[in-house]
Amino acid sequence: MMRKLLFFIFLLSSGLLNAQKSTISGYVKEASSGEGLIGASVYVKELKTGNVTNTYGFYSLTLPAGKYTLVFSSSGFKKREQSVEVAAKSQEISVELVADSQELAEVIVKARANDENVRGIEMSVNKVDIKTIRKIPALLGEVDLVRAIQLLPGVSTVGEGASGFNVRGGGVDQNLVLLDDAPVYNSSHLFGFFSVFNPDAVKDVKLFKGGIPSMYGGRASSILDVKMKEGNAKKLEVNGGVGVIFSRLSIEAPIVKDKASFIVAARRSYIDVLAKPFLTGNNANSKFSFYDLTAKVNYTINQKNTVFMSGYFGRDVFGTGFGFDWGNTTLTTRWNHVFSNKLFLNATAFYSNYDYMLDSDIENKRPNDAFKWTSNIENLSIKPDFTYYWRPDNTITFGGQLLTYDFTPGKANATSNGEKREFGQANKQGVEASAYVGNDWKINSRLTIQYGVRYSHYDYKSLNGEYYDRIPVPESTENPSGYVLKINQTDPNAVVASYGNWEPRFALNVTGNESSSLKLSYNRLVQYIHLMSNTAASTPLDVWTSSTNNIKPQIVDQVALGLFKNFGPDGNNYESSIEIYYKDMQNQIDYADRANLFLNPYFEKDLLFGKGRAYGIEFFLKKNVGKLTGWASYTLARTERKIEGLNNNEWYANRYDRTHTLNLVGQYSLSDKWSFGANFAYITGVPYTVPSQKYIFDGIAYPQTVPGTRGNIRVPDYHRLDISATKKNKKALFGKGSSEWVFSVYNVYNRKNPFSIYTRPNEDNSVQTEAVQLSIIGSFVPAITYNFSF
Repeated sequence: MMRKLLFFIFLLSSGLLNAQKSTISGYVKEASSGEGLIGASVYVKELKTGNVTNTYGFYSLTLPAGKYTLVFSSSGFKKREQSVEVAAKSQEISVELVADSQELAEVIVKARANDENVRGIEMSVNKVDIKTIRKIPALLGEVDLVRAIQLLPGVSTVGEGASGFNVRGGGVDQNLVLLDDAPVYNSSHLFGFFSVFNPDAVKDVKLFKGGIPSMYGGRASSILDVKMKEGNAKKLEVNGGVGVIFSRLSIEAPIVKDKASFIVAARRSYIDVLAKPFLTGNNANSKFSFYDLTAKVNYTINQKNTVFMSGYFGRDVFGTGFGFDWGNTTLTTRWNHVFSNKLFLNATAFYSNYDYMLDSDIENKRPNDAFKWTSNIENLSIKPDFTYYWRPDNTITFGGQLLTYDFTPGKANATSNGEKREFGQANKQGVEASAYVGNDWKINSRLTIQYGVRYSHYDYKSLNGEYYDRIPVPESTENPSGYVLKINQTDPNAVVASYGNWEPRFALNVTGNESSSLKLSYNRLVQYIHLMSNTAASTPLDVWTSSTNNIKPQIVDQVALGLFKNFGPDGNNYESSIEIYYKDMQNQIDYADRANLFLNPYFEKDLLFGKGRAYGIEFFLKKNVGKLTGWASYTLARTERKIEGLNNNEWYANRYDRTHTLNLVGQYSLSDKWSFGANFAYITGVPYTVPSQKYIFDGIAYPQTVPGTRGNIRVPDYHRLDISATKKNKKALFGKGSSEWVFSVYNVYNRKNPFSIYTRPNEDNSVQTEAVQLSIIGSFVPAITYNFSF
């Protein structure tokens, strides 16, 4: 199947290369830094048509012979017009746009053409400008990308302090988080309170919740695509900040002016340093900190070739007598090549690794009694992506990817009285190969379609030479799942299971007038890897595993329908949208009661399988201009599972279900010196399972859950208000640049929001049980941060 698809792509691209070559192409860049502008508009006045730049600022227009006026524009920049005469010979025209200081002061939320939300084919997509993210009040005054996207419709989290985010009823593992195309498996620092993305190094943030183009694959719910800055190719630029909990510093500068540049950004928390004088006894050597380093370098060889290299390294360290650390490492290399004025290649190779370690004896004081646990998931990939600009109204994308997975789900070494024992789960390996083709076609001024297909193939190997068949047996207290495993022997290099799936994609935009449109999208997504977790607790002990002969790939079909409308005195002062969606999920995983997932080589017998569904409606209203800007979003949603052996085989709300989600975000610019921000969040409590029975033994009551019960209560609703004030100074460090003070209060009215509820014997009456609510942050948190740039 894949060979046929690749052959079709070859024939398609070969035929198109023979098309007419009266083409204008080039790059649209930012004048102050030389960075390519993503999504800048290139409009032909006379023909009332145009195109937008890609991720690297490249554009291409094929036009009939004649004289035209090209209008280059991007939100936050002054428009630039240029006359051009198109003849038989192709031309290269690159321009730089100058920032519009007045527009930057007013247009805070937007980062695209004025009516792109209406006319563009994308739906269920949110692009949040990094300038906007910086203005949102945050915990301890620290700008955080993941917390910002949780304020968008259809996005939530299972609780304060939980890592990651949930999109339209999907799990954390169903989000593909990309940093310069390399996957990040745990996007959180400090048990979920901060993300791994340094805002000083981030250029572009885009979240796909639906209508996902065929070039993306590998996860079942969403794509969070984060692009790093390339570094200022014009001059030295230094940015940084000093906060309550950590400080950050970034340096970017040209290596060869207008040809090569770099950026290096670093952060380091100092909770451990500040707390050390107050720690005594067993806690004197406690460790709790995080740090990360982000770097990128690029070199423009010539007009047709540019190379990039970027990397991320981050680590969290926590321990009081024992060691607990986890972190991500990514390395991405890219080659941009312009084959012709119509054909653009972005070839990417990346390495990604997420690992963690738990060590009971980091100081080697008890070598005869120790325990050490390690785990990791590692990727290598090569990915060529082609874009063919056939005509201004027709763009074709095609390419493929080869991606390898090496799983070490968990290895432990235990030493007791000098005797060592090794145990854990077997290493696994997976290879995912995919190919895709897609087409964006503006049929006329009112109708645009995007269609494509992706084919993915996955091979699984068990590297210890064993694989398992699940054999049904009667359910019992010792075996609540109703299965046992039969062990089979195989060659470690043999493929144990293979899967192949077609993933069709389709989107349609019907424009009613210049200010409104109706959009429809459908996509199928397939996910071959799985995060094993039977708790909503915030823990970096992530057990990633492969699809096997027992664990089938997750398959999700989503359809969405949306109405988009802009309005206001200037036509686009306000943006609004209403979207409804429905997701059908196959091969969903839940867990038998008392399932043991950690270091259990036979955990597959504790898994239960079934289907899921998620549906809802999302409302979004955004104010773009003026002193007061911001947005309001409301989501009414439901997400359910139906798993064989659970809840009497009936539908139940799973742990990501949030019935109501309301977010209000506002920024007010009082003057050139002072600005203020506030956000309010209200979310229905998540389903939770608590014991509904108890038994008494030796005068003590022990809570007991009815077998197979899921989500029999909800934790109390979550709501929170945050505020901030920003004071801009005239000068920064050393009397240069600019600086600001940010004063913030997180959780203003001291709400003790619940993270979970658990049941325990009553301390005063041991034959009674009591429910206890756990709150991660139970009070307001003030903070002050000093930011500078020069």
